Amino acid sequence: MSQRKRVFFVSDRTGITVEALGSSLLTQFGELDFLRVTLPFIDDISKAIQVVAQVNQAHRDSGERPLVFSSIVDDQVRAEINKCDALVLDVFERFIIPLESELGTKSMHAVGRSHSVSNVKDYNHRIEAINYTLSHDDGVTHRGLEDADIVLVGVSRSGKTPTCLYMAMQFGIKAANYPLIPEDLEANRLPPSLMPLKQKVWGLSISPERLHHIRSERRPDSRYAALDNCRYEVSAAEKLMRQAQIPFLDSTTKSIEEIATHMLHEAHLVRRVY
Repeated sequence: MSQRKRVFFVSDRTGITVEALGSSLLTQFGELDFLRVTLPFIDDISKAIQVVAQVNQAHRDSGERPLVFSSIVDDQVRAEINKCDALVLDVFERFIIPLESELGTKSMHAVGRSHSVSNVKDYNHRIEAINYTLSHDDGVTHRGLEDADIVLVGVSRSGKTPTCLYMAMQFGIKAANYPLIPEDLEANRLPPSLMPLKQKVWGLSISPERLHHIRSERRPDSRYAALDNCRYEVSAAEKLMRQAQIPFLDSTTKSIEEIATHMLHEAHLVRRVY
């Protein structure tokens, strides 16, 4: 088996943006295996020289030119990174410079604009959404549920918590989640506290086999994780959601990003991108 292709994500700030863009492009080459390294806060010449040395060493070790995805604003630091013995894909040169030409104006050349606290109001809104979501996880409290932008229901371990946290952190959405417990399933109705909020409620389902696997890692050989119990809970939960006319998604093969994006689109919620 050949060595994994070395990929470096180089940024003068957190690296989140260039990592997301580069990783998205690499998904188009699913037959290849990549070894990824993120190098954030490369904001001066001395750090850039170290990056070049690291990338060139990776080339010598593997015998293959690495890939470098770079988002460096400073011209001198960017020029140094371009000396890498690699395929350097510079986000700034490929997107900002053509935009400057098209728009007829220079960009601010400001470091870290996409992940900074430059807009205090938006930043505070995101922190508020994260705090709200954490305090309304897994039905911990009924207080303030009316303030939720969206409420997720489903059986335990169907993916509610990570989906809610992703929506809060990525889009500033106040997302609460509420587990459907055996009493709810037996009564075949939504918990009374959710009835007034029905227009905000979305459901998550999951295949019983996948649920069995997840629960077995958490509580092996328990009734909670037993396959027949998982089959019962999933079936009963889907029946409840259909009867209550609650839209729901199957999380078995969907990523958190897909689930969240679908829900936000269908629920017509405003996505705040930070």
